[in-house]
Amino acid sequence: MSEEKVKVEEIFAKDVFTPAKMRERLPKNVYKRVKKVMEQGGELSLGDADVVAKAMKDWAVENGATHYTHWFQPLTGITAEKHDSFITHPDEDSHMVMEFSGKELIKGEPDASSFPSGGLRATFEARGYTAWDITSPAFLKKTGAGVTLCIPTAFCSYTGEALDKKTPLLRSMEAVSTQALRIVRLFGNQGATKVVASVGPEQEYFLVDKEKYLKRPDLIFSGRTLFGAPAPKGQEMEDHYFGVIRERIGAYMKDLNEELWKLGVTAKTQHNEVAPAQHELAPIYETANIAVDHNQLVMEAMKRVAIHHGMRCLLHEKPFAGVNGSGKHNNWSLGTDNGVNMLDPGDSPEQNIQFLLVLACILKAVDTHADLLRQSASDVGNDHRLGANEAPPAIISVFLGEQLEDVVKQLVETGAADRHIEGGVLDTGVSTLPNLKKDATDRNRTSPFAFTGNKFEFRMVGSADSIASPNTTLNAIVAEAFCEAADVLEQADDFELAVHDLIKEYLTKHQRIIFNGNGYSDEWVAEAQRRGLPNIKSMVEAAETLTTDKAVRLFEKFGIFTKAELESREEIIYETYAKTINIEALTMIDMASKQIIPACMKYDKMLADTVASLQAVGVTAEAELERLKRVAALVDEAQKALLELEKIEAQASAMTDIKAQAFFYKDTVKKVMEDLRTPCDQLEMLVDKKLWPFPTYGDLMFEV
Repeated sequence: MSEEKVKVEEIFAKDVFTPAKMRERLPKNVYKRVKKVMEQGGELSLGDADVVAKAMKDWAVENGATHYTHWFQPLTGITAEKHDSFITHPDEDSHMVMEFSGKELIKGEPDASSFPSGGLRATFEARGYTAWDITSPAFLKKTGAGVTLCIPTAFCSYTGEALDKKTPLLRSMEAVSTQALRIVRLFGNQGATKVVASVGPEQEYFLVDKEKYLKRPDLIFSGRTLFGAPAPKGQEMEDHYFGVIRERIGAYMKDLNEELWKLGVTAKTQHNEVAPAQHELAPIYETANIAVDHNQLVMEAMKRVAIHHGMRCLLHEKPFAGVNGSGKHNNWSLGTDNGVNMLDPGDSPEQNIQFLLVLACILKAVDTHADLLRQSASDVGNDHRLGANEAPPAIISVFLGEQLEDVVKQLVETGAADRHIEGGVLDTGVSTLPNLKKDATDRNRTSPFAFTGNKFEFRMVGSADSIASPNTTLNAIVAEAFCEAADVLEQADDFELAVHDLIKEYLTKHQRIIFNGNGYSDEWVAEAQRRGLPNIKSMVEAAETLTTDKAVRLFEKFGIFTKAELESREEIIYETYAKTINIEALTMIDMASKQIIPACMKYDKMLADTVASLQAVGVTAEAELERLKRVAALVDEAQKALLELEKIEAQASAMTDIKAQAFFYKDTVKKVMEDLRTPCDQLEMLVDKKLWPFPTYGDLMFEV
């Protein structure tokens, strides 16, 4: 144990240009100015930037780097990088000189026309800028391309619009900090200078064998299986969850942890998840923008390390039908820079007025903008999960637990709360086991937005998705609620009376969003409809919530998005959805026409030959004939569905209205895709396994 501890301490953040390394390498006065900008905002002078750039370059080169990149997060949802070497013109003696200037550190100019922009940039309008995010440390990426110094940056167009996920996130962090400070000031906290949004994203993923993966065109092109009959055993025995980690998977996890620790990622928890071949990794909380950067590094590292272990990592939300898909629980909290967690209820939550106001504001924010919160967790893969009895429902609600729900009930009914439910003690009934102190409330894994003691867990985010959008939205809607509360309370003659009245008003008006029951039940769907809560079932239906008058007012008020930026993101959603389903449909056509149907026809012929030879010697061959008829009928059904999919896909591809096209893919193309999959999956259960053209679910999930 001690050796492992020493090793982790030695390698942690080894490949990160941490503030400690900066302090060692920078002149004291320059470091102080850099630290001030990191903590309070502002701009570095070009002279100071030159000093930082040289120190950063020297450190990177000492560690083997030859190139640097402005590492950014465009609206593809993944990261982007363009590598430039440190070399400049050779000197007069033909010696190569390695240089890196402050100007190169602060600003880059990648092509802005080839990334999704939703109309903000035309093909001929190519200029875009990357700007150094000084609050997120630079790091070294070690790949087949060598060692590259990666500088986290924001990405915007020549005309100033945000073309990435990070810029709006940083704007939202400033907004929620500014408004939250107004709240804590009202309660006498004059020492805090900012409020930080902290995030801890739990990352679920699947691992499959590389050789089997390479035999599945659907996994290669779409990240999920488009065909596949269920294996005889799935997750029904519940034996994989928290089960013993197999040697091959354990070796992968070990290497993954070490790579992440070197990058400063606080990978802490690892375990088997519910579905066969599914696993999870969870880090410790970090500042929101660093958590976003690190989660991108986690996903990249998961894929890269898997290759070295002869496997492939699947981050799609639903790689296999019939078993649980993967999510990314986004644990979100707010804390002041002088150590106050604004979501900590304390020992007596009914007496913690600041906490009750914060809670009331968050309930108001979630109720008012449930549609936006739902949209922030939308992506194509997540449509297979949300509301499908494995992930939170598509209906946004808030779980508070028995203790807080009881406090809220008292406040709503009487305007005051004078008690709280105690946790008590759990008697294990075994003399050699200790009695356990119980929490005051149970957990609810069906809730999309659950209070879990001193944070909220937003459980709807998809496993492959960036966590930037959910946290941008969370920060924005809570900033608005804080702002409106502060506007009232700062003008109040009697603060104590005003804050109690406001808490009761918010809780009364927005209590409909609180639900502690089973979010998977049909009864909840009906109850949510009665309460007037939105039930947005798909990514494309959620897209228009970005450009409502309510959304535009919210985001423009705090400078997080302009109306044009919101409109561009709505268009990108439609484009992304249409392109994704287009790829899936074309992949199904390719697999069915070139692999599945030919294999089944070959089996047909084998059966027909068998029937004919048996009947020729006077044997009735009833079993063989019956199987032949079943296979032939299913092949006919598959062929008809294939032809229909080819026709309907061509119709969809020809559409020019991007919104209409996205909805056509959702409502029409996906149904025909399912019509093709159904007979093909039935054929898989009948056709000789030796003839089946690719690995089955059993092969993929149980032979890792």
